[in-house]
Amino acid sequence: MLTNLYFVRHAHSTYTPDESGRSLSEQGLHHAKMVSKLLIPEKIDYVISSPYKRAIQTVEGIAAYINKEIEIIDDLRERTLTTEPVADFHHAISKVWEDDRFSWDGGESNVVAQQRGVTVTIQMLEKYKGHNIVVGTHGNIMVLIMNYFDRKYTFNFWKQLDMPDIYKLTFNRKDLVEVTRVWR
Repeated sequence: MLTNLYFVRHAHSTYTPDESGRSLSEQGLHHAKMVSKLLIPEKIDYVISSPYKRAIQTVEGIAAYINKEIEIIDDLRERTLTTEPVADFHHAISKVWEDDRFSWDGGESNVVAQQRGVTVTIQMLEKYKGHNIVVGTHGNIMVLIMNYFDRKYTFNFWKQLDMPDIYKLTFNRKDLVEVTRVWR
């Protein structure tokens, strides 16, 4: 019995230091409507999301369409890079991808963030076996989860993601059998 997880990287948001409360931009709101239209034919059963506002806003249209509440799972939140704003984001994010165990002050290493994301992914696969589930989340944590199941999903893959982006991961029990890009 196959289970499909549709990982939805949130749409564009306007940057603010309030990581959890950051809203989608006007462009992001427009793209969130497109996300819903793309997911309607997929016969979605459940919608799960990170607690961050931008992730919820990106998937709330499909949840409304299927008339289901969004289940919020804290461990789908974006990886914490550091507790303080960084002067050079590219350098900071590159460094954690170069060394899986490295973390900035107050931040999560790839190993720690991946473990958190994979644990919740396996829980979803067990709870929603045989269903189609939309998962509203973020680029780094999504790619770290994908990387656990297939090592080809790396930092270079992350750099090529769109906002939003949608990847359908098809599992046979807990084994990844196929990844399909749904966005565009």
